[in-house]
Amino acid sequence: MRKGPAVALAVVAVAALIAAAVFATLYAREESSVEVAASDACGDRIFGHIASLSRKHGRWVMRFDPALLLRGATAAQAALEDTGSSDVPNDSYTLEESHRLLTYVVSPTATVTVLLDGLRPIEIPVSELAGIVRGKNPMHRALFDRARGLGYWIRVGDKYPNPVLSIDQQYHP
Repeated sequence: MRKGPAVALAVVAVAALIAAAVFATLYAREESSVEVAASDACGDRIFGHIASLSRKHGRWVMRFDPALLLRGATAAQAALEDTGSSDVPNDSYTLEESHRLLTYVVSPTATVTVLLDGLRPIEIPVSELAGIVRGKNPMHRALFDRARGLGYWIRVGDKYPNPVLSIDQQYHP
């Protein structure tokens, strides 16, 4: 009779260990999926203009002039205050509060999207964008005629050194 309670206690102990292991595995998976989702969601997305993009000390460094891309009533009011007219062509107004340049490290694997004539977006490498910013067209593409003057959206990662993960050119008529 004494074997019965000892066996039952051993079975309960093994079951508890298995349950703890399963719980720990599920908890670890949940933790890692939260981290992945958080890193995607926490990346800042900033509009502005690229002043320069060059290699320094073996990495890409961008000097970026942030701006606000406004629409609707906000755009009309800002335009009125800046120009005396609330006319906002194409319901879009870029507000440049200052021209302070911020420095960003750009990931060498950052996705870069620019617009070709006809407004067709294509992906190019960071090195090609650096040439475009310098006024060159290294691959002799039919770039949108104002490629250097258009604004860009950048997405910044949330882990040090907070690299720019993507750069997307914004169409503006």
